[in-house]
Amino acid sequence: MTNVIKLRKGLDINLKGKAVDKVSALGVSGDYALVPDDFVGVKPKVIVKNGDRVKAGDALFVNKDCPDVKFASPVSGVVKEVLRGDRRKLQRIVVTADEKQEFADFGKSDVPSMDGDAVKSKLLESGLFGFINQLPYAVSTTPETSPKAIFVSAFRDMPLAADFEVELKGEEQNFQAGLTALSKMAKTYLGINPKQARSALAEVRDVTVNVFDGPCPAGNVGVQVNHVAPVNKGDVVWTVDPTFVIFFGRLLNNGVVDMTRTIAVGGSEVHDPSYVKALYGTPIARLLDGKLSSKEHSVRVVNGNPLTGRRCSLDDGYVGTRTSEVTVIPEGDDKFEMLGWILPRLGQFSANRSYFSWLQGKKKEYVLDARVKGGERHMIMSGEYDRVLPMDIYAEYLVKAVIAGDIDKMEQLGIYEVSPEDFAVAEFVDSSKLELQSIIRGGLDMLRKENS
Repeated sequence: MTNVIKLRKGLDINLKGKAVDKVSALGVSGDYALVPDDFVGVKPKVIVKNGDRVKAGDALFVNKDCPDVKFASPVSGVVKEVLRGDRRKLQRIVVTADEKQEFADFGKSDVPSMDGDAVKSKLLESGLFGFINQLPYAVSTTPETSPKAIFVSAFRDMPLAADFEVELKGEEQNFQAGLTALSKMAKTYLGINPKQARSALAEVRDVTVNVFDGPCPAGNVGVQVNHVAPVNKGDVVWTVDPTFVIFFGRLLNNGVVDMTRTIAVGGSEVHDPSYVKALYGTPIARLLDGKLSSKEHSVRVVNGNPLTGRRCSLDDGYVGTRTSEVTVIPEGDDKFEMLGWILPRLGQFSANRSYFSWLQGKKKEYVLDARVKGGERHMIMSGEYDRVLPMDIYAEYLVKAVIAGDIDKMEQLGIYEVSPEDFAVAEFVDSSKLELQSIIRGGLDMLRKENS
């Protein structure tokens, strides 16, 4: 019987510009980039040079701390550029794609007959193992870790997030193969929402299915871990994006690395929000070609959703490893609001019902811009983080401990089981205007360095 977990804390933010269930495909052409910063915690060591020819699935760089963990090229072609920044930090590796794609052959696998070591070896050989993250620290994991469980969240509920069921169409066998493979390495949990309980997702095999019924961020895998198998000091759990489960299934079923994913292109500043099938590393400019409804200087292009994504430009932005959506919202630099927040209004969103727009119901769609509307100020212990964070932690006290650099307090207050994205909604409602995700990332990095 499926386990139903009811969550009451959280906040759904209904933004205008959700992608409709219409999928187009981008052909493979031009340049593609592998960006090491997409793999948090990895120290990249480049193993190719300009002019090298690679196949899709060939490694471009490895993790210096664990050379067995490779990172594969999404396309076949010629290495065009190995771009470095300050202190020779690796920014990206650019590959110019061939007209006809060639794939490195890793051989098909009989998934049911494999054991955990065979699955791990296959993922390491193909350059896909680094796509698995871990808690604690919310970083790319290594094969030396022994997880007590593996978690996959098959629904996304951040604003303008892509619907995974759109991506799953036609990939059901690969998704099942990927789940079965993960279950060979550790007990695997799949999180779905109540609407998906009536779909094929609820009928998957070899994993434990949990239904999370509640507002955003119920879809965050960290929230699901907190309610099913909390992470204590010394514990490790692996977390896998549902798209990567499909990648794993394609590798095992077909013997090749195929990193084509279905990306939602949406936001209030996008014409005809819809889905695009494209490879990881595709230039953002190709996805948004002809879709922007405003001039580029007055919009914010986000590589991801508005709460957790990264600001990018059309000149050097590429589809990230975990980019399930590309969103475009107004920048807001051309706005002037007389009397500011004091003026009563119906068209703007407020988490605290400061405006009368809440009377129009939850289905009303809002257009929010990128303005912070205020500056960083002292923390007020008002409990506003706890109202939107459905985890068994004292969020405000944890943030204070991180800011103070108090490692003992951080450990006591649950730092091991959180990731930056868990604080995205809290950051949105924070009246102190603190960059909570950045603060938590800094705390996790501090703790990891201390324990290494």
